[in-house]
Amino acid sequence: MKKTVLIIGSGIGGLSTAVRLLSKGYDVKIYEKEKTIGGRTNQLVHRPFTFDLTASILMNRDIYEEVFCDANLDYKNYIEFIKVDPIYRSFYSDGTFYDFTRDLVSLIKNLESISTEAAIGYMKFLSEVYERYTIANDHFLQHSFERPLDFFKISSIVNALKTKAFSTSHQLISEYVKDEKLQKFLYYQSLYVGISPYEGPSIYTLVPVVSQLYGLWHLKGGMYSYVKALEKVIYQLGGVIETNYAVDEIIISGHKAVGIKSKEKADVFGDIVISNADFPYTMDTLIKSDIQKGKYTASKLDDLKYTCSTFIIYLGLRKKYPQLSVHNLYLNEDFKENIDDAFTGHLPTNPSFYIYCPTKVDDSMAENDGECISIVVRVPNLFFRNITWNEDTVKFMRNKTISALKNIPGLEDIEENIAYENYLTPQNLKDSFNSYGGTAFGLSPTLTQTNYFRPHLKSDNVKNLYFVGSSVHPGPGVSIVLLSSKLVVQEILKDDSL
Repeated sequence: MKKTVLIIGSGIGGLSTAVRLLSKGYDVKIYEKEKTIGGRTNQLVHRPFTFDLTASILMNRDIYEEVFCDANLDYKNYIEFIKVDPIYRSFYSDGTFYDFTRDLVSLIKNLESISTEAAIGYMKFLSEVYERYTIANDHFLQHSFERPLDFFKISSIVNALKTKAFSTSHQLISEYVKDEKLQKFLYYQSLYVGISPYEGPSIYTLVPVVSQLYGLWHLKGGMYSYVKALEKVIYQLGGVIETNYAVDEIIISGHKAVGIKSKEKADVFGDIVISNADFPYTMDTLIKSDIQKGKYTASKLDDLKYTCSTFIIYLGLRKKYPQLSVHNLYLNEDFKENIDDAFTGHLPTNPSFYIYCPTKVDDSMAENDGECISIVVRVPNLFFRNITWNEDTVKFMRNKTISALKNIPGLEDIEENIAYENYLTPQNLKDSFNSYGGTAFGLSPTLTQTNYFRPHLKSDNVKNLYFVGSSVHPGPGVSIVLLSSKLVVQEILKDDSL
């Protein structure tokens, strides 16, 4: 008889796990509290504009393809990748910009325009971190570390030391790259996993290196087209997705997960429960007994470290702005001070930010002659009680950000060409997606919260209860969450074979 799997939440982790389990013969049902699926990897539609709600940077294309491959399907029948080049355009407050292209010859020429020393240092940095990335990928990212002996062995310790993760991103980058503008470009990308480049482990310098060496891609129709593709496969394989079903409790009987409970809907029972809800939220809200929470009681959750949050401005524009590429960074004055603000409970007054302009390569996202852009600023999470996200807070951040945006040559008139404007705040992340503390990426991937020390994919205290998402191993980011999906399915198959 088929085993029934209940998945709480329809984020990328929940959907990809459903596809993999359905292809292995499980009966899978997904329960989503919102009326649309996708979790934070959602979309905002206001005709003629379509925006990706949060995720927009597609790294590690192979991982996206792998979900379809695991289900014996051809990804080309579901999604279309568009190559992005340059991978980034980096703007600075003095009016200059640099392009970082996938083509090595063009990249070297661009770097040499700064200085030969800058070019040599950048290439040495790529080489150093590439080596670390291969070690991390082979020995840590691709393993689940459910049991102590999976991690605490000589080979793991040796490989961990080879990654030299005890330095910060700032320390590693500045060792090789001396040009301040290049440093800022590399520092900023640590924020993609919600940690500070000045405090977070240097292993996350793999973010800019993987982007540079393997490239970035755009999915036609935006990142949400991946969500829709997974939904299509789920239905094709006989899965069920129920929206507007808010799970209030995981039903546990005899230390075994047996179902889910909702205040407004009928209880549902199954053989396996997987929570794609944010792990701290799951422990705090969906599991009621401290015994069943294990070490993740309320006091333990308070002691953990969390990522920063994000403020996003969505702009639908009446005209094209050729100055922009698909992925852009604006790196402002007082860079360190304003980056630190996101981790010390202050709103940045001279924000640096990421600008996403998908209409540069995808006309389907703006059905007019204009652009749709998203401006992403890192801000404190809701654990800092001194900031309340009300109309005044949004106005302050909006005006500071737009003012900085207009410093980019050619964008001086952007404010008068806004046809549509909207925002996403940390409070929205908490209210709509149960993001614990309104964080952007859940638990911070610090050294003491990675690998075996990060929440596991399988409950240590409740049988048949599993987790997938950014707050569990291997960590945050869409491509890494897809890895967590792969690993949790491996654990389920392993447990069922015993």
